[in-house]
Amino acid sequence: MAKGKFGEVLALIPARGGSKSVPRKNVIPLMGKPMIAWAIEHALASEHITRVVVTTDDEEIAAVARAHGAEVPFMRPAELAQDLSVDIEFHRHAVEWLRDNEGYVPDMVINLRPTPPSRQPAVIDQAIETFAAHPEVDSLRSVHLAEQSPFKMWTLDEKGLMQAVAPLPHIAEPYNQPRQELPLVYWQDGYIDITRPSVILEQNSTTGRVIMPFLIEEPAADVDYPDELGEAEAQLRKRQSDKRTTVVELTTPRHPS
Repeated sequence: MAKGKFGEVLALIPARGGSKSVPRKNVIPLMGKPMIAWAIEHALASEHITRVVVTTDDEEIAAVARAHGAEVPFMRPAELAQDLSVDIEFHRHAVEWLRDNEGYVPDMVINLRPTPPSRQPAVIDQAIETFAAHPEVDSLRSVHLAEQSPFKMWTLDEKGLMQAVAPLPHIAEPYNQPRQELPLVYWQDGYIDITRPSVILEQNSTTGRVIMPFLIEEPAADVDYPDELGEAEAQLRKRQSDKRTTVVELTTPRHPS
């Protein structure tokens, strides 16, 4: 791909082979394509993404990724593809490998997990444009309004008694207050995350200290369990017949009913 309007924009698609909750989920077929193929297709359809790389420890996934148009210039080390591995590990490995072996350093890194397969390329591009317009931020993370409030959630202490998860300094007993009186809360949904290589390499973080929200209101099932596969496929079918983009601004907050 040629260099884009916003410089080198790397889409990094992580897909390890050892998923436990949904075995081999990255290559499970949805509407006739492996799940990972949808993330690759949407990245390739973006107007701003200039390179699409899959980071995986699995040869089958690597072959599927190449067959659908992604690059797999390296294999991810097995120790970075464990159940408890975190995003910064594969980000750092990919950015350092591309820098050290190809002299390639992108201007931004887009994390496109395969597990929300019903993305829209137009939404990806809108997120990239939003991030590019704010050079002062370290990262952008997509979120949607949480259906449940953590201010009404509890943990159990060692005696089995309830302790509030999230107290509020200026509201007594927030768990007894109407939801409308509590702060709005947003859930990170995995639709898209964007960061800068400098944040990865210098702060050893995928988010850094200044994190920008990108609010998404359209449904986008994130497949973590088998019963979510049907919902994801239903959303994909709807996307094929309805290409409307439904991104809203954070200036229009509302409480879940």
